[in-house]
Amino acid sequence: MELRHLRCFLAVAEELHFARAAERLHIEQSPLSRTIKELEEDLGEQLFVRTSRSTRLTRAGKLFLEHVPRVFAALEQARDSVNAAANGFHGQLRIALSDGITPSRLPSLLALCRQEEPEVEIRLFEVPLSQQLKGLHDDLYDVGFAQSDEVGDGIAAEPIWSDPLMVAVPARHPLLKHKRIPLDEVLRYPLVLCDPKVCEGHARQVERVLRRAEQEPLIAERVASCDLMMALVSAGFALGLAGAPHIASSREPGVVARPLAGRSPMLTTYLLHREAETSGVLVRFIERVQAIESPEGGRLVPPPESDQEEVEL
Repeated sequence: MELRHLRCFLAVAEELHFARAAERLHIEQSPLSRTIKELEEDLGEQLFVRTSRSTRLTRAGKLFLEHVPRVFAALEQARDSVNAAANGFHGQLRIALSDGITPSRLPSLLALCRQEEPEVEIRLFEVPLSQQLKGLHDDLYDVGFAQSDEVGDGIAAEPIWSDPLMVAVPARHPLLKHKRIPLDEVLRYPLVLCDPKVCEGHARQVERVLRRAEQEPLIAERVASCDLMMALVSAGFALGLAGAPHIASSREPGVVARPLAGRSPMLTTYLLHREAETSGVLVRFIERVQAIESPEGGRLVPPPESDQEEVEL
């Protein structure tokens, strides 16, 4: 089995069309078909079911597809490590980000890493939670951030930061008469929420809050980023639910952040890494993470019972 076999397999598996895959690879369809046949003979399994109308993966093909992208990811990281060494770096820390790390903390954390260990190259990967967990197990990432502690065996999840869940409200919305908005009042209006396929941990935490109410939420849209959520809120399309720092960092005009009534629900960010991982670079990184607080230098999360002023952006 050679890399060309894997490249051809990946192209066909993603296109599910031999002609398009051949065009993508800049080769003729006939040598592509021969390469796939060679791979199937090497594995002893049929990877594709091909008819005059369609091409689909077999069960063996689907299982093989789960592993092939990681081969190319590992090769890319090996190439990057060599380049980093050539550029004077003596180590590397691969950090996976899922659910959107709190924007206000990321610059401070990276600056602290650069200040204290400039010889260690930092590489960031924005990936869904499921991909982060696979990558940690497969040693594609050293550490990660997510808003879920449901990580399975072999991965440690340490709670590191908490932020109040806030309601993002369009300016001049009738709910702004409330300093703290009851959840039942929020559910009277359409909501724009993060897509659980992209922000799995964040969506789970928000879902737990919504389940407290008897009324079903009216979800107008699910989005892949808080930036798009804030844009829709600013346009008056719907209300949003997000962490206070995400709303505060938004550049959209006319968005007001209000806390929920009662005890403020919190969004927790977790630091994920393989259990029993004890490298010095990782240990020092975790210490820096624990030292990062709000940009103002204090605890970011106010006491749950205290009133919070709205933040108009």
